[in-house]
Amino acid sequence: MTEFYFIRHGQTVANALGLKQGTINSNITLLNETGKKQVRHLRDHFDLRFADQLIASPLHRTQETAMILNATAALPTATDARLLEISYGQWDGLKNLELQAQYPTVFDPFLHDVLPSYTRYATNGETFDHVIERVTDFMMDYAHRSADGKYIVVTHGFTVKAAALAALQPQDVMTLPEPDNTSVTKISLIDGRYYVWFYNQRY
Repeated sequence: MTEFYFIRHGQTVANALGLKQGTINSNITLLNETGKKQVRHLRDHFDLRFADQLIASPLHRTQETAMILNATAALPTATDARLLEISYGQWDGLKNLELQAQYPTVFDPFLHDVLPSYTRYATNGETFDHVIERVTDFMMDYAHRSADGKYIVVTHGFTVKAAALAALQPQDVMTLPEPDNTSVTKISLIDGRYYVWFYNQRY
């Protein structure tokens, strides 16, 4: 059984401002002091030394989160572009609530987050299905590399959600909110079958 422990990065400046970060990789997407504190807390309460490897998205916020988390465990590390956050295209960097006010039909009114139909208005926005496909490819790849591997995966909110959607395949993708910063989600794969042990768990 291959085990994946998906961890969302710590809070960033853009998170605190309510911006859609997408694949932006600039000063506003670096961890803020709250984010660094969140990651140190997780490191002190979730011992990574049981795992075989830590794999992270290439963006600064995930790389910084991974570095802090791995300071004690010193796991072998890798970077994988399949773990990138969803790209909202021209909506990257814009305020979420302002977008919702302008395009209410493509936002969930309770979660205040985009529906899959958001690409109707967001030029070059990545589809939900594409993110699910690349995260599925990532999990299948590592499951084939090691049938009993244990991997810490430092990534992004929607990317964690996409991994869970791949496993659960709900009729309505909005039944699953994005996880919180520095939460942990455990998904296993055995003989091509998924098991979701927990989602959005805080330590």
